[in-house]
Amino acid sequence: MSDGKKSAFKYDYLGSDPKAIQRSVSNHLVYTIGKDPFTATDHDWMMAFSHVVRDRLIERWMETQRNYYRHDAKRIYYLSMEFLIGRSLEHDAALGNGGLGRLAACFLDSMATLNIPGYGYGIRFEYGMFRQKLEDGRQVELPENWLAHGNPWEFPRPEVSYRIRFGGRVMEYLGPDGRRHFDWIDGDVVVAQAYDTPIPGYHNDTVNNLRLWSAKAYEDFDLACFNMGEYTHAVEEKTQSENISKVLYPDDSSTRNQALRLKQQYFFVSASLKDILRRFSIDHDDLQELPDKVAIQLNDTHPSIAIPELMRILLDKEKLQWQLAWNITTRVFSYTNHTLLPEALETWPIQLFEQLLPRHLQIIYEINRRFLLMVGNLHPDDREIQRRLSIFDEKGERRIRMAHLAVIGSHKVNGVSALHSELLRSGTCKDFHEFYPDKLINITNGITPRRWLLLSNRPLSKLICDAIGHDWVRDLDRLEDLVPLADDTTFQERFRAAKQANKTRLAGLVKHYLNQEIDPHTLFDVQVKRIHEYKRQLLNVMRVIALYNRLLDDPHADFVPRTVIFGGKAAPGYFMAKLIIRLINDVADVIDNDPAVNDRLKVVFIPNYDVTTASDIIPAAELSQQISTAGMEASGTGNMKLALNGALTIGTMDGANVEMREKVGDENIFIFGLTTDGIEQLKRKVYHPRHYYETNPELKRVVDMIGNGFFSPTNPNRYKVISETLLNSDPFLVLADFQDYIETSDNADACYRNPEIWNRMAVMNTAMMGHFSSDRTIKEYAEKIWGVEPVSR
Repeated sequence: MSDGKKSAFKYDYLGSDPKAIQRSVSNHLVYTIGKDPFTATDHDWMMAFSHVVRDRLIERWMETQRNYYRHDAKRIYYLSMEFLIGRSLEHDAALGNGGLGRLAACFLDSMATLNIPGYGYGIRFEYGMFRQKLEDGRQVELPENWLAHGNPWEFPRPEVSYRIRFGGRVMEYLGPDGRRHFDWIDGDVVVAQAYDTPIPGYHNDTVNNLRLWSAKAYEDFDLACFNMGEYTHAVEEKTQSENISKVLYPDDSSTRNQALRLKQQYFFVSASLKDILRRFSIDHDDLQELPDKVAIQLNDTHPSIAIPELMRILLDKEKLQWQLAWNITTRVFSYTNHTLLPEALETWPIQLFEQLLPRHLQIIYEINRRFLLMVGNLHPDDREIQRRLSIFDEKGERRIRMAHLAVIGSHKVNGVSALHSELLRSGTCKDFHEFYPDKLINITNGITPRRWLLLSNRPLSKLICDAIGHDWVRDLDRLEDLVPLADDTTFQERFRAAKQANKTRLAGLVKHYLNQEIDPHTLFDVQVKRIHEYKRQLLNVMRVIALYNRLLDDPHADFVPRTVIFGGKAAPGYFMAKLIIRLINDVADVIDNDPAVNDRLKVVFIPNYDVTTASDIIPAAELSQQISTAGMEASGTGNMKLALNGALTIGTMDGANVEMREKVGDENIFIFGLTTDGIEQLKRKVYHPRHYYETNPELKRVVDMIGNGFFSPTNPNRYKVISETLLNSDPFLVLADFQDYIETSDNADACYRNPEIWNRMAVMNTAMMGHFSSDRTIKEYAEKIWGVEPVSR
């Protein structure tokens, strides 16, 4: 593969004309699926066709890899716990929870489309986050067994497997060079087996790779125990080993599950690094060349254990001296920070770390010692800054701050929106930024236009192609060619018709799957994202209650008929988020059963929000709710997808909303609420949420209805904790932003009443979203961080 010669093997038997495709489908139905046309189910035909497509990817996939070797290309390895690649002819691969996984999938698409040698590495979870079902308005979690019917896109690689160690002990000895050396021995061993999924680029014949690791037992089966009748014990080791890749994000409220999550992270990181070094060694034998040929991006803190793992390999296996090993390590790694929330910045108890990864703990101690010596040289009399910057949090139970480890061990750290990066520099990472003034940069997130417009919104993408051609699919900035058409009434009407077609389609899906009627001629007002207090679904449902009250008070009011659509999952252990889901559904039930209002106001919660569901909802959305508390959303990508599909944003100055406002213009977005500076000033004066409650009758009425059981008459105290939290602390400033939010929502309604104004604004949103392509994002990573170049065919 690395000899610089092209393969003599040809793939001419794979035609792409209709007859060749038909013949291939028939052959796969018989010889791969083992069915004939008379007994084949719809699923059988789908699997046969998937193999037909896969066949045509394989030849491009193999030639792509050969091409990378011929060019001795520098490769980028993207380490992520989540990859939400969405539907590939069949149901979604349930390999993620939310934005983190959807972003990773967009990045893989863009790397392949831009001919960048990019590889994804993660875990082949047997069960995804969970499948969300609603029972009596409550979220119920069910297993998400996405592999139950097989996965035609993956290639098992039993020959690519690595032994991963946990526990054991560290042996120290004096080497022949007179230096101290360490070996990590004993403990438990699990095998990581590779499964490969091809990731094609768009119209360029490049096919990159996503490699996922599945946990297998080192010793599968204890025959002696089985023969003695101890059947459970005979397979105990196999079961425990395979638990590692069983479920995405097990609830970590118990110590055992915390240990499992740490095992998951080290498992896939260790296997990935061993695989990366194996590939590097095919053509290179000098590890000092590693940073010139390998770039590893840590997607959030989950894979940050890779830093001490690479150090362990370089020190203990390759016998490099510390300074050389550290230089190689820091030049290879870069880290993307995705959050400012302290609870989301991952930490691990030292005791747990020592139990599972004793050698890594030693290495982290040494990394920290050397780093704090440098800090001490700059700040000799400032013990407080050393405490703040230390990898170890000494307050209470001693813990390892994985974000600190990631920052110290990477040559670049990036935030994911201009505001987020600035807040990192001025707040969360202020001390690190002063110590490493050039390390922390911004690269704003992006989305792939192939999945999130071309594929998911056929009516609109066809209209755009008819108007300006197809070049926008690979160069999203070309959408600016739509700007002159924003004032064209004929184009406006066609744009509106495309939106209406998507609304009608979504209404049909809601009727089919949920047996609920929604009127496609109402305003589709959408908030779809993970359920979290900072994302403020509560603020939205409080606005719905206020609108409901207005209709009750004045049934003949000039009211924009609307359907408010919610979707999203709450973490299984997140009590308040799950309670908010139930409140949304109780409010929906009350409104739906009130004939005085239900023809003008409707609320629907669409369960089990995933990539496929998003692809159904987003093209139909007209008003996009991006209403997080300012300073808490790192970037957001749902905001970009909705605006790209012609929805108008109502949102706070948070995350990428700030840059979206700059691009689409103040006149084409609805901004409200406190800014980060305003929040800081408010909290400095001490925030009193009851002041807003007592001085705003509309707000008071809403809070009282929630707290007194209006929406839960069989259990009046069900939502008492929500109203009490709002009145006593309101940590996400819902009451402070309520009035401005209501008034801005009214302004949006006024625009919607004038179709010409609304349609022009919608066209302008689509036209000005070019900056938010993940192609632009990846180009910036390649230039500013990775130092990788596209490899031409």
